[in-house]
This record gives sequence, structure tokens and C-alpha cells, in this order.
Amino acid sequence: MKLEESDKSMLFETTSIPDIFLAEYLNNMPGDYLKIYLYVIFLAKYNGEIDINNLAKKLALPINTINDGIKYLEKEGFILRKQKGFIVINLQEKTLNNLYNLKVEGGQEKIEQNAKNQKKIQLINYLNNMYFQGVMGPTWYSDIDIWMDQYGFDEQVMLNLFDYCHGKSALHKNYVKAVAEAWKANNIKNLDDLEDYYKAQEKLMKMKKEIAKKMGKRSGLTEYEEAYIETWVNEYKYDLPIIEIALKRTTTQANPSFEYVNNIIKDWNERNLRTPEEVKNFLEERKQMNKKTKEIKKQVKKESFEQREYSNLSFLYANKNIEGDENEG
Repeated sequence: MKLEESDKSMLFETTSIPDIFLAEYLNNMPGDYLKIYLYVIFLAKYNGEIDINNLAKKLALPINTINDGIKYLEKEGFILRKQKGFIVINLQEKTLNNLYNLKVEGGQEKIEQNAKNQKKIQLINYLNNMYFQGVMGPTWYSDIDIWMDQYGFDEQVMLNLFDYCHGKSALHKNYVKAVAEAWKANNIKNLDDLEDYYKAQEKLMKMKKEIAKKMGKRSGLTEYEEAYIETWVNEYKYDLPIIEIALKRTTTQANPSFEYVNNIIKDWNERNLRTPEEVKNFLEERKQMNKKTKEIKKQVKKESFEQREYSNLSFLYANKNIEGDENEG
């Protein structure tokens, strides 16, 4: 006797989303792409097809957004393109495989560093309870472990990293990793390094506000203008006293720009002028040189004028002599 399943009624069906998606991936996915992903899961359940035009109509999204969303889902490993159509990736299996591979690759090394790992485990448990209400996604554990090794952070720096990102309401992996890389680029490894970094950033922020005020930027600085200031401070190692000398030189300009100031400061850096006194001496020397140049030009111009007058008089008298000779004749 053959048994047949009754027709499925959409009214009584449900489409399930694994908890691993909510814990690990949801906060990183843009809203429009989330709509696309959820509907793709729904279509996969009924063996439907991804049709760009139909998705655009159904989800009330532009076609280019649908295309970008599909590319995003592919890139992030939510769907896999096959010769005909797509496959929706099982996130639970994907996460399990990643965790297994990490464990196999680093297993022996982790065993040898067991004492050190105990501190990491305590740290991770604290982060889990403090920032994830005890439901931190599984891959966070391995990521934190990797970040501490990769960036060389100690436990206190990791605590501050998560506290900083949480304070910015951006406790998701892409942002945490971006901040971590910025800290690594500034050679932060322990709490003392981090405190020095914060002091430098606070000093830089005050300088930006002061420079914006002096340049009449009441609406604030643009990204490019801030980049100029960061170059002056971080790369050239100039403090406000030197920068202010350059700013004062814009008073003769009708519409002074940051590019104009940057050209001045860049020239000083290339001349290896490191202190306000060295800059002032250089400017005074240039002023005296310009003064001498003007005097020389003025003298040359005067001598040239006198020479032309002499030539004209000589020609005039020469003509008079000729006329006199003719009259005498």
C-alpha cells in the first residue's frame, strides 16, 4: 500500500532560521541583503528558482540591489553558485567544520600552552557574560584566540577592545577586527601602549578642533582635511606651534585652503625643519633673500633705464650734429 504525503499548505508551514545565524551573522548583514537571504531560504524550501526580476518585484527592491545582494551572499558563503542555480549553505555544518579545522590545526600547540590558555578561557568567558549575555556565538571563541596571537594583544587590551566597540554600538566582527588592526598598526600590545595611544588620539582631536577654528571651518573638517592634519602630526611629527606658523601665512590668501597649508608644511618637513625656531629662522632668511633679490632687480632695472636714456640722448645729439654739419655745408 502506497502512502502519500498530503499537499503542503503554506498556511501551516514554517521556515526555520538556525540560531547560529542570529548569533554570528545577523549583525553584519545589511538590511536589504537580509530580506533577500530570508526569501532565498524560503524559495529553497520549495525548490524555487532565483529570478532577479521576480525577486525585485516581490521584495520591492531595485534590480541592482538584488544583484549586489546575491553577490554578497555568495562572497560571504551563504549561498553557493552551481552550474544551474544555487545551493543554500547549511550554516550549522559550515560553522562546525570551521571550528573542527581550527582545532585540528592548532591542537598540539594549544595543549603545549595549556597554562597560558587558561587565562584566555577566563577572558573569553568574561567577554561572553559581559557583552553577549552568555550566548556568544561559537566562532567568537576561536576568533578571539586568533586575534590575541595575531595582534599580540594581552588580556587587558582585549578587554578594552571589546569595551571600545561595545561603546560604539558596533560589536560585530568586521568592526572589532578593523579596530584591532588599527591598534596593531600603532604598536599596541599592552595597557601602557594603549594609554599612550589614547593620549595621542586625544591630543590629535584637540589639534583638529583648534586648526578648524583657526581656518574658519565652523561646520567641521572634511575627511580629506583631517587626513592632512594626521599627516602633519603622525608622519611629520609636528606640533601645533609649527602648524600655527603655517596657518598665519594664509592671512594674505583670499580663500586659503588646506592644500595651500599642506604645501607649506610639506616643504618644511622636506627641509628637515623640526622646531618653531628653525622655521622662523628659515622664513627670516628667505625674507632677507627676497629683499636682496628685489633690490638687485630694482638696481638692474634702474641701470637699464639709464642706459636707454643715455643711448637716446646720444642718438639725439648725433642727429643734431648731423643736422649742424649739413647746415654748415
